[in-house]
Amino acid sequence: MFSQQNSISIKSKLDTEKDELKIQQEIVFHNPSDSILTKVYLHNWANSYRDRKTPLSKRFIKDFRKDLYFAKPQELGSSTIKSLSVDFENVYFKELDKQADIIEIDLDKPLYPNSKITISITYIVKTPNARFTKYGKTKTGYHLRNWYLTPAIYDNGWQLMSNLNLDDLYEKGTDFKIEIDVPKDLIVESNLYQYKTKKENINSYYLVGKNKTDVILGINKTQQLKTYNTKTVTVHTDVFSKELDYNLTTSILNREILFIQKYLGKYPHVEIFIDKATQSKNPIYGLNQLPNFLRPFSDTFKWDVTMFKALTKRYIENTLLLNKRKDYWLIDGIQNYLMIEYVEEYYPEVKLLGKVSNSWLVKGFNISKLDFNDKYPFVYQFTARKFLDQALNTSADSLSNFNRKIVSKYKAGLGFRFLKGYLGDSILNQTIQEFYQDNQLKITSSNHFNKLLSTKTTKDLDWFFNDFIKTNKKIDHKIESVKKEKDSISVTIKNKRNITTPLALYAIKDEEIKLKKWVADVDSTKTVKFKKGDYDTFVLNYENLYPELNTLNNWKTVDKKILNKPLKFSFLKDISSPNYNQVFYQPDVNYNFYNGLILGVKLHNKPLIKRNFEFKIAPYYATKSNTVIGSFSLLYNQFFEKTKIYKVAYGLAGGTSDYAPNLSYKSLTPYVDITFKRKTLRDISSEYLRAKLIHIDKEIAPDAIRTDQDNYSVLSLSYNYSNPDIIKEFRYSFSTEFAKKFSKATLDLRFRTLTTTDTQLDFRFFAGVFFNNKTEGDYFSFGLDRSNDYLFQLNYLGRSESSGFFSQQYIINEGGFKSVLPTRFANQFMVSNNSSIGLWRWIEVYNDVAFLKNKNQPLYFAYENGIRFNFVHEIFEIYFPLYSNNGWEISQNAYPEKIRFSLSADVKSIYNFFKRGFL
Repeated sequence: MFSQQNSISIKSKLDTEKDELKIQQEIVFHNPSDSILTKVYLHNWANSYRDRKTPLSKRFIKDFRKDLYFAKPQELGSSTIKSLSVDFENVYFKELDKQADIIEIDLDKPLYPNSKITISITYIVKTPNARFTKYGKTKTGYHLRNWYLTPAIYDNGWQLMSNLNLDDLYEKGTDFKIEIDVPKDLIVESNLYQYKTKKENINSYYLVGKNKTDVILGINKTQQLKTYNTKTVTVHTDVFSKELDYNLTTSILNREILFIQKYLGKYPHVEIFIDKATQSKNPIYGLNQLPNFLRPFSDTFKWDVTMFKALTKRYIENTLLLNKRKDYWLIDGIQNYLMIEYVEEYYPEVKLLGKVSNSWLVKGFNISKLDFNDKYPFVYQFTARKFLDQALNTSADSLSNFNRKIVSKYKAGLGFRFLKGYLGDSILNQTIQEFYQDNQLKITSSNHFNKLLSTKTTKDLDWFFNDFIKTNKKIDHKIESVKKEKDSISVTIKNKRNITTPLALYAIKDEEIKLKKWVADVDSTKTVKFKKGDYDTFVLNYENLYPELNTLNNWKTVDKKILNKPLKFSFLKDISSPNYNQVFYQPDVNYNFYNGLILGVKLHNKPLIKRNFEFKIAPYYATKSNTVIGSFSLLYNQFFEKTKIYKVAYGLAGGTSDYAPNLSYKSLTPYVDITFKRKTLRDISSEYLRAKLIHIDKEIAPDAIRTDQDNYSVLSLSYNYSNPDIIKEFRYSFSTEFAKKFSKATLDLRFRTLTTTDTQLDFRFFAGVFFNNKTEGDYFSFGLDRSNDYLFQLNYLGRSESSGFFSQQYIINEGGFKSVLPTRFANQFMVSNNSSIGLWRWIEVYNDVAFLKNKNQPLYFAYENGIRFNFVHEIFEIYFPLYSNNGWEISQNAYPEKIRFSLSADVKSIYNFFKRGFL
């Protein structure tokens, strides 16, 4: 094996003025395969920071990050090859097309199995700013990872991968010899054995490591790492707590390492290096998301589980050499399984919300009763109920960020917990340890683990390695009935999904487990008999051993009750309770100019985890109009797994409110939405069809005559597409409306882009045409500066105001003009173009033009321009008109009344804005 070991020798010098490493590197590369190689590939991840065209920069754009895309030249990184030779002969090499961080080398002579070559490279690495990936030039020095050239692995083909900020470079165990010269005032720290030689103006460090991967360097003026000597391994880390002293920290580390060794066995190296930069990219979600002033968790617990997660990650990844981009589920599964076991062993009393669970405000909620380990099935179900989870064998670069960072890791950990419960902990734990010990520092894969585990049991595991791992099929079993018989109890179980897995059935008495039985092969329905005993309830998956789509149907009482689940009212929102049918109530405050301050309560059945059928009833008291108003909605979501349709939503909504002083309206809208699936869950685009029939009945003044504008119905059909890319956003919608006296069609197209200098250009095109129009007045006409909103869809604070502050509210719609011009409406057709160009940060200049055509009137040409303060796009904006058909508006009387503003209080819009790039 030693003869097949790759080796890397590096001589380098740090130039702190240019932030460059000058490197001479020699790679001894062995061909361990049975193939004859004519090419060799090197991963050159230092070059992934070169420009905005690299896969890393493009990945950031998909994550709604533009920091690398618009970075200053001095912030970028690069790797410049000066010379490259193989066996001391120059050869042809190139960067791969569209992958600047991979080098292809053409060999002059074939490389036969069990042969080796020596690759010599001279190059300069410009270190990037560390704010991009946490690796590079920091505020205090340098933190370097993936800074040197490393050969790609040949395993049934070349395993090539670009840097996508996933920290998953596939490397073979390598012998390292590194010499690095740094200025005299700097200190080098690394995950290799090292010693220092002082010279006149520099410090020379010599670093060595055998069978290592992923060499990390920290270069600073002061020492960053602390060393903790445990009984078996020396830990070097800058992840420490100021609140814990050295002895307590060492004691905790000892406990952690002994716990890991119990499950995995001995670590092959004598030292382990854990850097905060890497750890901070893999935090424990739920631990630090609550405000610090609440101090929900003790300092000991926070540091212990944080370090345990970082320690297990390094313990596993430093020794199991898997393709982490393709086979991540095995490493994530083992790591999260160990996390679950560790917390269960040492912190069984810690709740998900920590000490907050005991506060008088929270302790009445079901979520306060969740243990810390209950977050795993809870978060999985949160995503699965939206059908946004992904198979565990999905390539890591194709996972949504939420799945990659949290959900898939949790599902993998629960999968191991599932196996432990079904097979027994001794079988699973022995298999994990044997696999870890047998495959240390070898190229391996999850297939080896699958085969090993299958030899340890006679039970069928195809359901796990096929359906559970390779699909996103969801487990959902239901107790159909519990029947008492003469000397036994029959429990009938139904499988509601398309995956057949074992299930755990429990007999419970006063919340205590009296009996537990694993039941296999429930592909449709199955009846299980128990001897009569002192049980009051039968429950499936009582201990949350495996992830399920729905756990509310897992319970059935032995004695039948009139109400198996009585009604319960709960405050705000909570997790669902299997014992009750819950209705949630929450105070709500709203405002409009006619009703004034609106106070009320929402009654709904929407828990924290989404359900298919939802309802909402919201009665309000309007303080200004002294009236009772309100709204209601019914919604049923039908999800589709094997079609291009993501879901169909069937809804009915209605309500009443005031549209003018002392005048109200009523609306009733049945609708159907068809939402299509995205190409992948990393695709941020969306498209849907909507059909709705809007009924409006308006109250009129006592002296007014009722017209067609006061009671009407409109059938609306629309198609909407949105691709909110952070650099090039594109959206459009096409809609048609059919009513008794008119029919029309509209096209709304929007394009927003950022130039190479980070200047925003915003364009919108609108076209609307009537097919027929037998109405009188302009109530149903296209509006140039303000839509009449006869369908009551826009959130106007004062929708009937023609003067005053509320008349200045601006919601971009139809004509999209800001100035009020002599011709404001079109009853035949309207074409408009709205554009804005960034000047500085959120200050832009806007220009609008439009053509309006009214019956028996000549074509009207409208134009305007002004200054736009785009503080938060489409959420908070202010418009200052300058010039239009009206002339120089800025010099005219009452100019403040011409200023327009956009202000959205829509919680969903604000949530969608800030969640971008994570979900």
